[in-house]
Order: sequence, then structure tokens, then C-alpha cells
Amino acid sequence: MKRFATCLTLLFVLLGNAHARTEEGRLQKIAQTGVLRVCIWPDYYGISWRNPKTQQLFGIDIDNARLLARELGVRPQFINSSFASVIDDLLQDRCDIAMFAIGITPARQEHIRFSSPYLSSDIYAITTRTNRRIQSWQDIDRPGTVVAVARGTIHEGIMRERLKSAELHVLDTPHAREYEVQSGRADVFMTDYPYSRRMLDNSDWARLVYPPQRFHPTPYAWAMAPGDDAFHREIERFLQRIKLNGQLMENAVRHRLETIVVR
Repeated sequence: MKRFATCLTLLFVLLGNAHARTEEGRLQKIAQTGVLRVCIWPDYYGISWRNPKTQQLFGIDIDNARLLARELGVRPQFINSSFASVIDDLLQDRCDIAMFAIGITPARQEHIRFSSPYLSSDIYAITTRTNRRIQSWQDIDRPGTVVAVARGTIHEGIMRERLKSAELHVLDTPHAREYEVQSGRADVFMTDYPYSRRMLDNSDWARLVYPPQRFHPTPYAWAMAPGDDAFHREIERFLQRIKLNGQLMENAVRHRLETIVVR
């Protein structure tokens, strides 16, 4: 009996050690390689945008990722991803964390794990300055209106659910939805606050259409593969630190996103 109890105790110890190794696996790997692999969407203005002329990366999550890597004592490696591929990129271990303001949705939560929210944005519409059909938000969901969304974004699911009369076009890339509107094949495309700033800052044809009241605010977070509690706890501690010490707000102000920060 005593021998059985000793074996049982040893088994629990071994299982506990195995569990601890599993939890610490990603942090250990990051420390050993000296690299934090960060998935980004390089077309996300103000979040993780790559300047097409200089190839330099800018945005709140570029700053946040560099700060996180510095605290971990490693260097960041930025890996191109997208909203359509981020789940697969995380589950296939192409990156350690996705940091490009990913909307928290039930469908995504079935596959990946999120940090606490740090930004939140409603939905906005972009049309052309010359479009006479769309004068206000109420003009969007009407017969004959064509609404464009990018595949894999939160806007695809939300507009499928919300639109009753307008026609929905789902495009493979964000740029495709812009071309559809600019060419007149679509009346509006749906986007969020950061991307709407890109259109207004860089397009002389774009006009913003905003909801008169809250339409569908979505919290944004960073995402990880499920199953590594130690890594998730470290990310949560980091996020809470930069919220409390003002570094998150400082990064947001730098990229004119302070109005959508979740404190």
C-alpha cells in the first residue's frame, strides 16, 4: 500500500511537471530563439501598416509588439497575415501572437484565444464624394444599393446579418472593396475607425458615412493559439502594465487612435 502511494505521488509529480513544461513551452522557445514572432496585417493603417514606398512598419501594434519584445528580452519578427488567415497562422504555429487589432467574435473564440480588449471600434461606411444615392447611414440598406466588404473581416458576418434590402458583395481583399466603390460598381464599403482614417488621409474621392448611433461596436484584442496558460498570463500582465503606466495611450496618441482605446 505504501509502495502504491509512493508511485501515485510520483505520477502526480511527473504529470505536474509535464503540465508546467507545456505551459512554459512558448515562453521558453521565445527565450531560446531570441525572437517573438508577431503576425500582422500590413495594410492596417494606424495599426500595423507597411509604407509601400519605404517598406517601414508603422502603427500602434508595431509599437506595442516592439515594446513586448523588449520586455521579453528578444527581438520582434513581423510575419504577414490577414483576418482571413490569422486563425490558421496561429494554429499552424507560424507566429507566437497576432497583434493587429483583431475583433473578438464568438466564431473566432471557438478557435483562438484572445487577450483582454485594448481598442474598440464601431462600423463606418466609405462612399465617393460624387455618390448621390448615399447621403446618410439610412440610405445604405435600401433596394439597389451595393455594399462591399472584405472577406474574413468582422464586417462580412455583421452585414450578412444586418442587411435586409441592399446587395452584399464579398471581396477577397480590402483593396478590392475600395476599387468597387471608386469604380461605381458598389456604393459603399464597410470598415472601422482606423481604416476610415486611412481613406480620408490618402484618398481625395472618399467620403465617410457614420451611424447616427452605436451600430455594432466591436472590442479588439491580440490573439494566440489556445492551450498555453503561462504565455497568455504574460501577455495579460504586459497589457495591464501598459494600460496603467500610460504607454498604451502614448502609442495610441502617436497614431491618432486615442478615441478608441479601452482603458
